[in-house]
Amino acid sequence: MKRVIISIAFSFVSFLSLGQFQKDYPYSGVPFTKVKLNDNFWLPKLEINRTVTIPWSFQKSKETGRIKNFEQAVAHTGKLCTTYPFDDSDIYKIIEGAAYSLHVKYDAKLDTYLDSLITLIGKAQEPDGYLYTTRTMGDTSHPWIGKERYEKEHELSHELYNMGHFYEAASAHYLATGKKNMLTIALKNADHLLTVFGPGKKDVAPGHQVIEIGLVKLYRITGKKEYLNLSKFFIDCRGKRTYEKKTGDKEATVWQTGAYWQDNIPVVQQTEAVGHSVRAGYLYAGMADVASLTNNLEYLTAITKIWDNAFTKKTYITGGLGQAGNWEGFGPDYELSNHSAYCETCAAISSVYWNHRMFMMYGDAKYIDILERTLYNGLISGIGLDGKTFNYENPMEYTVKNGKLTGENKRSPWFTCSCCPTNICRFMPSIPGYIYAQKDNRVYVNLFVSNTTTLEVAPKETVTITQTTNYPWEGNIKINVEPQNKKGLFYAMYVRIPGWAKNQAFPTDLYAYKGTLVKEVSVKVNGQPQALKSENGYIAIERLWKKGDVIEIDLPMEVRQTIAHAKVKDNIGKIAIEYGPIVYCAEFADNNGHTSNLIVPEKQQFQTSFQPNLLNGVMTLKGKASAINILDDFSVNTTTQPLVLIPYYARSNRGQGEMRVWFPTRIKNLEILTE
Repeated sequence: MKRVIISIAFSFVSFLSLGQFQKDYPYSGVPFTKVKLNDNFWLPKLEINRTVTIPWSFQKSKETGRIKNFEQAVAHTGKLCTTYPFDDSDIYKIIEGAAYSLHVKYDAKLDTYLDSLITLIGKAQEPDGYLYTTRTMGDTSHPWIGKERYEKEHELSHELYNMGHFYEAASAHYLATGKKNMLTIALKNADHLLTVFGPGKKDVAPGHQVIEIGLVKLYRITGKKEYLNLSKFFIDCRGKRTYEKKTGDKEATVWQTGAYWQDNIPVVQQTEAVGHSVRAGYLYAGMADVASLTNNLEYLTAITKIWDNAFTKKTYITGGLGQAGNWEGFGPDYELSNHSAYCETCAAISSVYWNHRMFMMYGDAKYIDILERTLYNGLISGIGLDGKTFNYENPMEYTVKNGKLTGENKRSPWFTCSCCPTNICRFMPSIPGYIYAQKDNRVYVNLFVSNTTTLEVAPKETVTITQTTNYPWEGNIKINVEPQNKKGLFYAMYVRIPGWAKNQAFPTDLYAYKGTLVKEVSVKVNGQPQALKSENGYIAIERLWKKGDVIEIDLPMEVRQTIAHAKVKDNIGKIAIEYGPIVYCAEFADNNGHTSNLIVPEKQQFQTSFQPNLLNGVMTLKGKASAINILDDFSVNTTTQPLVLIPYYARSNRGQGEMRVWFPTRIKNLEILTE
């Protein structure tokens, strides 16, 4: 069975590469189906997702009534079992992740269970293709959905959002299994949408984007251009609606101008990342998809300007997006508060989607630099090491104030709105698909993960590439190259040199390192040093590759101190600590129960120590800090104590307590409070 799955998935990828569609991204990511991991960092995480997170999410969906909603829709009776009418999408996202996992490791029981769920979903679909359990069961009492279909789609009904995730799941299921049972349901719904929306029909900007991405995926499978056109139609609907504008606070302004939905002005006029950050990321990814397939330069200009704004002025050091919890989204430029940082896990996932598409459009390593930073820090911080506890928010610090701990410090087994856990389900198995890319006869190595892949770099000419590395804990990467042709194969290998390895903390001036690297990057081929001439952040090695050729990369893994742009007021006089691609934090469990009282001198030296039995195996950083102590007689003193830092992603797995990413380097002033 597994061989059949692989064959079908590969044949589809090859089918696309033959140019059925005239336009597409200049650079193409190598699908996850072609990359087999044997990695010590990512493979265990993917296995936990397969064996724990996905089954757990299905279980919680059953316990909370998400599956019962479909059963009630089949019976055309009942009340919404859950809180939100978009909870259908959770089932779709889990199915998507499970479909990916079937390819990684076939599971007959899971395959059968997915078929049973797909059958249930098909029965819940109305005869004309409409699929939305709350309305179909007859419950129109929820204030978000309106009395008629799509009446409140521009706001919060999420009818099209649900379908966007359904299309993504159906596409993944088809590619992973070759079965059309879920795809058939998706196409029936998409054809229904064509009768409702479009020029001369219903005109609406979807309240929560993702339908744009889903429609493009159906277009890629079927070649039916109406799906692509509808995706563009939904994008172009933005900025046409009139919102009641009133003076008021920031939250009122975001809602009353339409900025929350990125609906304040037409997309081609937008230059700033605004509103709900997950919605925004999905929109920009959808715009990139449509632009790549239609050569829409206006879209490209807009999302490039928005990218510059988002990653020059509105991104946390972990790659997290979204400063404002009130609307789960972007705030003003440089307003990057640490304790109130929202950084929703879903926003990190949407950022990866957006940045990967920007790379596929432009071939610039800066987009992968952001992707990598997000992947190793702000994204996987959303899932507990046990695979069944989650963080919705990912702030930069937890502090005890007035006897209470600020921030979402306790991981939860589920949420009333569980978009983040189910998004993790579907995202994790797709990680192998971000490692490589191709353009013509060029192979791009974007991420450093132990794996094996076989690629076609010329007509009927393949090469097997094997990476061996202990990244991100070590900077040594070995890439073995084995062309199928015994005479060798001439092509170019483009190896990304991460910005952090070139003394560039961030692709923009938002963050910078203090000091310089002690070592430099080293690249060798068969033991011979290579000239480090960079092209868009890559080292290009073009030659006649023969079996046994080896590329060796040595990246300088050094503990670095990072500072933020001077306009980020919350981080003036503070430093963050990084090691390779990993952002570190201090947590209560390692530092005498507190982190808010710690001062880290600028000249502090750290020792690295890999701890295999700590937090599933992490590299710790050990140094010293000055601690401000309030004594029983209310006097204050300062003592020197050991300082232990752990990777930010591993926080909140040992109970509740203080945590900090940014550290003051000296005492500037003390505030004395009286009660």
